[in-house]
Amino acid sequence: MPLRHLVLLKFKADTAPAQLQALEAAFAALASKISAVQSLEWGTNNSPEGLAKGFTHCFNLTFADEVALATYLPHPDHLAFVEQLKPALEDVLVLDYPVSSASESESEREASV
Repeated sequence: MPLRHLVLLKFKADTAPAQLQALEAAFAALASKISAVQSLEWGTNNSPEGLAKGFTHCFNLTFADEVALATYLPHPDHLAFVEQLKPALEDVLVLDYPVSSASESESEREASV
């Protein structure tokens, strides 16, 4: 079952726009550097709800399964990006979840994991 790896980023207030652009590009480039990544989408928050708690960037990666995610996490290109990111990062929130269709029940999803 496909697995999503959702990463929300909150940057330090003094992060320069050019540094943000470089980090966005570096994160997006991981999809072409690490074959375990099936897809990568990202964007910046534009919600009118005011509930983002300072998180501005969302990166949503898809992996074939938990084995693929386990390949990605210690990959040298991923680890190098994390080191590049850390100085500008105020906070991060990561959620991993199995992908299910809206018609699947919770018990059907749990049975397939």
